[in-house]
Order: sequence, then structure tokens, then C-alpha cells
Amino acid sequence: MKRFLPLAFAVLKFVSGYFLISSAYDLQRDEYLYLNQGQHLVWGYLEVPPLIAAQGWLSLTLGGGFFWVKFWPFLWGAATLYLVMRLTQRLGGSWFATALAGTCYLGTAFARLNLLFQPNSFEVFGFVFCLYWLVRYFQEERPRFLYLLGLGLGLGLLNKYSTLFFIAALGGALLLTPWRRLLLNRHFWGAAGLGLLVWAPNLAWQIGHGIPFRHHMALLHDSQLVHVSALDFWRPQLLMCLTALWVWVPGLLALLLEPAFRPYRAVGWVAVLGVGLLFALHGKDYYALGYYPVLFSFGAWWWELRIKRFGRLDVQWKRFLQPVLVALPLLLMLPLLPFIYPLRVPAKMAALRPRYASLGFYRWEDGQNHDLPQDYADMRGWRELANQTWAAYQSLPDSARAHTLIHCANYGQASALNYFNSHRAIPTANSLNGSFLFWYPFQQLQQYQAILIIDDEFHPELASHFTQYRRFASITDPYAREQGTSVIIGLQPDAAVQAQILMEWQKGLAEWESGGR
Repeated sequence: MKRFLPLAFAVLKFVSGYFLISSAYDLQRDEYLYLNQGQHLVWGYLEVPPLIAAQGWLSLTLGGGFFWVKFWPFLWGAATLYLVMRLTQRLGGSWFATALAGTCYLGTAFARLNLLFQPNSFEVFGFVFCLYWLVRYFQEERPRFLYLLGLGLGLGLLNKYSTLFFIAALGGALLLTPWRRLLLNRHFWGAAGLGLLVWAPNLAWQIGHGIPFRHHMALLHDSQLVHVSALDFWRPQLLMCLTALWVWVPGLLALLLEPAFRPYRAVGWVAVLGVGLLFALHGKDYYALGYYPVLFSFGAWWWELRIKRFGRLDVQWKRFLQPVLVALPLLLMLPLLPFIYPLRVPAKMAALRPRYASLGFYRWEDGQNHDLPQDYADMRGWRELANQTWAAYQSLPDSARAHTLIHCANYGQASALNYFNSHRAIPTANSLNGSFLFWYPFQQLQQYQAILIIDDEFHPELASHFTQYRRFASITDPYAREQGTSVIIGLQPDAAVQAQILMEWQKGLAEWESGGR
């Protein structure tokens, strides 16, 4: 019966996700990429390790519809919630502490995080999975818990390389507590070996391709992380879990300071070191999300212990207080609901900007405020672009259609076109962006009689290299991040165009496979 409450919360979270996204929005930019990677299964990609692509492959195999794409983030979110609540029970929490930990998870940024098919949902699940088994080991010292921890770390590395920072924080936390004796435990090193074994295929892929992870980090730093100031990092640390601030802060302080929590002190240090390391490396604010859920468990337990100390208070008063505290994270979340679930149409979201822009909800990676939150803007315009590309392809001469290259400026465009046009007789969209470099048909460049160029710039200087060069259509959606992106038709490209594409392909692949050196 103890598992019923966590399981009920988890099922509710999983099912409700399908009703919390307005039909005004399609999939988000990155979701199309991971689905596209699912069509090219290998042990590594330039952007991410292979676990998300495996999920994408399964989703496509099962039809590729909305249900199966969203199945994975909803699953990992529900599994994380279950572990958070079970951890609370393992600490000794009653229904009150268990439910409070659950509503803290439901009423914070994880609600939005778990809506998107991205590696982030599994990353948070992986961190919680590892810390759950670490706590179990602290309680019972059974070797199998260490091996489960090692398995979690290995799977985490197959999902996202930020797990390396988590491992560094975990190692530092153990060294700062009496649990440093684990370094002399053969099962600890056996668990480390298991994690390395699970990660080994991807590690071998990275080494074989010149460790492109370094180039990926350099690109992130130059295009996005350079805009992250100290205030930009620390303010969201409060805002992302603001509705549960009164739970996770006492949980963290109790882990670090209170004698009753001393056996678990390493968990507190993992959070401190992990978030501190991300700040030092100018990481994005949401990279730190995985460190908070376990603090909900310890904070909820702390509140239960505090309420128990007031044993002489009226029982009826306690019966009133506990449900109020359980509901509080959800009640506090209500004003932020439009920024957690994309339920409002774009025009209504844009109307909220004057009131909420100061909180950073409308700030994009370029450091500027826009009409919609970036994720929402990245869910618009893709279907329009796919239809325009199909129409442009249909307008080509019959002799050119069989020899047409679709060339996109970025992975979002190419991935979305391949998703929405998968049922149409149209060539695969390509790009020189990211992992699309591996799939680019460079050996067939001389055969193409037409190129459909998808770009937000017209590039008039290219006109002289085609017998015909014209803009066919552009994305008109004012709320789309890709607004203004055009479908350009170029007929009979000359040798200079072919040489330019080949040079950019060779240069791009060399940059990635040399680690950006």
C-alpha cells in the first residue's frame, strides 16, 4: 500500500501531459532533430549521445505521432516523480511528506521540462535514480545499490554529457564526508566499471570522431553561454523551483547542518558542488534542475519532523495544516501556469509579456525579449514551412524533381521537413548543421538539376550561379522563431555552387572531428 500514493501521482502526471498542450503548437525544434536521429541509429551524434535517438527510433517505428513522441518525456517525468516520493518514504516520511514532495515536483519547472522530447527529462530522472540508490546504500550498505548507481551513471552518459559534471560533484561530495571510505570498497570500483562499460560504445565513438563534444561545447559557449551572466544563472535557480523554495531550501540546509541528516550529508554536497560547477563553467540555468528533486524529498521530511515536534498542538489543527502545505506548491504555481504549459494561443501569450518579461520568461538565447517564450516560438511555423517546400517541389519541371536537393540552413528546418513530409514523395531534406553533416549526399552533387534552399536570408549573390533563382514562399507566422525563413528555388546550379557546398561540408566535418581546434 505504501507504493500506491507515489504510483497514483506518477500515473496522473503521465496521463495529464497529453491534455496540457494546445493544438496551436506543434513539436519543438529539437524534438524533430532527435526523431531524425532515430532514422540514423549509431553510437553517437555531434550534438548528443545516442539514447535519445533510440527513443526517437521507437517512436517512429510506432507511427511517429504525437502520443509516441511525447511518451518518453511523460514517462521519465512520471518515473522521476515516483522515485522522489519513494525516497521520501524511505527516509521515514508519512503520507504528508510523501505527497508534499510530489506536489513540489508537480508545481515547479519540471512540469514544463517534462513536456518536451529532449534529453533533459531523462537527465533529471538519471540524477534522481543515482541519488536514490546512493541513499539506499547509505541506509543498508548493500553492494547491489552501488551497482544500480553505476548503471544509472552509465545510462546518464549515454543520454547527456552533463552527467560528467554530476559524477565530479558526486566524487567531491564523497570526499567531503565520511563516505570517502567508499574509495576503498571494491564494489564501488566495480560499479564505476559497470558505468564505464555501459558508456563505452559512445566513448569509443567520441574518440573515433576526434571528440566532437569539445567543439559542441565551444559552439554553445560562443552562441549561447556567453550571454549567461551571474544574475542570469542564479535568479532562475530561485524562479525554477520558486513555489517549493520553502521546502528545498530547508532540505538542503538540513542535509548540510542538522545532525539527524548527517548520514545523508553527501547528497547535500552533490547539489552544492553540482550547481556550483555549472555556475563556474557558465552553464545554462536549467542544467542545474536535476539537483533539486531529491531536495524536495529531504525538505518534505524536514517539515514532517518539525510538525511532529508540536505534538501538544490540537490534532484538528494539524489535520488542517498538512493538506494546506501539500497543496501550496500547486496553488503558488497558478500565476505561472501559462509559462509552464502551452495552453494559451500565441496572441494571448504575447499579451502577457509586459507583466512577465522582467522575470526572464520571454528572453531567448540571444539575450533579447520576444513575443513568446523561446520554446513556444520553436513550436510554430514548421508545418507551414513543410507545406511550402512541398508546393515548391511540385512546381518544379518533371525532369528536375528526380534530381532535386533540399538544402536547409539549420537542423530544425531539415528535421521538421523530414517529419511533416515523410508521407509525401519528396527527397529528404539535408543540412550542413550538426549531425546532418554525416548524412549529406555530397557524392551526388553533380547530379542535381534543382536546389530548394531553406534559409532566412535570400543570398542574391547566388543568382548568377543558377539559370533561375527566386523566392517561392516564406514563413508568415508572426510568432514563429523561423518567421521570414524562405523557400528558394534554384535551377541548374553551376559547378561553383557544387564546389561551395562540398567545401562547406568538408570544413564543417573537419571542425567537428578535430574537436574545434
